[in-house]
Amino acid sequence: MKNIKKLIAEKLAEGILALGAPEAPAATDLAAMLEYPPDDKMGDLALPCFKLSRTLRRAPVQIAAALAACLAGLAPVGRAEAVNGYLNITLSEEYLAGTVLDGILTAGKSYGSSEEGKGKRVVLDYSSPNVAKPFHIGHLGTTVIGHSLKKLHEFHGYECVGINYLGDWGTQFGKLIVAYKKWGNKEMIEEGGIDKLVELYVMINNAISGNEEKGIPADPALGDAARAEFKKLELGDEENLALWRWFIDISLAEYEKTYKQLGITFDSYKGESFYTDKMPAQVEKLREMGLLKIDDGASIVELEPYGMPPCLILKRDGSTLYPTRDIAAAVYRKETYHFDKAIYVTSAGQSLHFAQWFKVVELMGYPWFGELVHVPYGTVSINGAKLATRTGNVVLLKDLFRAAIEEVSAIMAEKNPDIDDAAAVAEAVGVGAIVFYYLSNSRIKDINFVMEDALNFDGNTGPYAQYTYARTCAVLRRAEEAGVADAQIAITAPDEAALLKVLARFPEKVSAAIADYEPSVITRYILDVAAAFNRFYHNCAILSAENESVRATRVALTRATNVVLGNAFPLICLKTMEKI
Repeated sequence: MKNIKKLIAEKLAEGILALGAPEAPAATDLAAMLEYPPDDKMGDLALPCFKLSRTLRRAPVQIAAALAACLAGLAPVGRAEAVNGYLNITLSEEYLAGTVLDGILTAGKSYGSSEEGKGKRVVLDYSSPNVAKPFHIGHLGTTVIGHSLKKLHEFHGYECVGINYLGDWGTQFGKLIVAYKKWGNKEMIEEGGIDKLVELYVMINNAISGNEEKGIPADPALGDAARAEFKKLELGDEENLALWRWFIDISLAEYEKTYKQLGITFDSYKGESFYTDKMPAQVEKLREMGLLKIDDGASIVELEPYGMPPCLILKRDGSTLYPTRDIAAAVYRKETYHFDKAIYVTSAGQSLHFAQWFKVVELMGYPWFGELVHVPYGTVSINGAKLATRTGNVVLLKDLFRAAIEEVSAIMAEKNPDIDDAAAVAEAVGVGAIVFYYLSNSRIKDINFVMEDALNFDGNTGPYAQYTYARTCAVLRRAEEAGVADAQIAITAPDEAALLKVLARFPEKVSAAIADYEPSVITRYILDVAAAFNRFYHNCAILSAENESVRATRVALTRATNVVLGNAFPLICLKTMEKI
């Protein structure tokens, strides 16, 4: 559809000049003005001519009529009509069949992609769990949104660097070391893995703060001990460093299981600890530039002129904070990767933090400050329950995946008990259902997760989308077995044309998802494709069609649907399954 809009827009630009305009809007601007009417009876595209009336000094109705005439004979246009100041355009079914459908099938796996990012590099900071804490559903957003944005940018030709900025430093490790020495042992951790580390972390927090419900009195001395152990870690104590590295290894082994289920890999696991020795240089630069101010003993950068509270750089005791580390990390990544864009995917609750240190980077004179992008997302809960590792109130992602896989296995055992590799299919569908459910929503919205809705094979869900893809595979297998011959392609039914028009929108949907950093554009588009194909499947006989031309057209439409879904699924971390 992008190419169709481009051709129409170029012709419209000629028509506007012919109407006596001193200059016409750029074709790209005219293409952006083309809308999809709410009712297909109004055509496939519409141009509101009201915006042109001031330039052309004519009524919108007159402009629409004149531009309708200028589109006569343009290959993609079947009909152009002026209606109440709108130019309504119906596409040529002959052009759709001969150019669009052939273009999809010829392009295959590259359909929807582009080279607009060729020669450019994007760094993406996402997932980034805190070491020694398991993945819970709250981590799902940064992980799947971040990876989807990585896949989308790669699909448009960008070289992407995925960074897992592990939370591997801080006073929580002092707490964990105290807890391990007080209540843990090597055998316990080796057997229980990250779950035992979490158990120890909850125990130490309950012990420090007290827990009235469990009859645990507060012991502030343990908090002092935790700070002392972390200080030893900072000073290079070998025993604590060994424990710290061990906790990281145990955590990564657990995280990799989840990443494997999601099909996610990273290019770098450099965490917070990596930048400890890189912060002093940035602090000194701030000091030399006169940006660092002392406020009640703390070192800050004043941001009141920019409508923000001060950005804290150093605490009163001289220790660094998150902005200090993030600034040092950004400088290192720019020097190392020479990025054209650096994307940070975190919760919306951190929006002020990113706005502050982005502004500090600008004030420091780094010319690439405009290449820093924060992509925020809303919170997620289950039945409205808030999540907190500190108290043990979490819904672990592995448990959620397990429950989804078990549910899908039960459905498959009932509907298709003889399917090959049932376990792998159940995992792909179960995990995919959760990811799809999450990414179906605009990323900024808060989500209350409902498992029954996510796993519905009949609703607007991942299983429904994957089942639709499997259905296209089944039709194509039967077509190959039947030896369906090539023949003249021609659109003969409304549902054929409707499906093809939806398929034609894929390239612009990818562009929109990248422009808005919004994976849900692709998720919702996949549902549009699935709905259009299933209407076509139910209303149009495919292999039993009345003649070779109709049969060949409908098989080609099925293959084009298979191509589009096959290209779209990986963009949102969804796996293609040929049988379900």
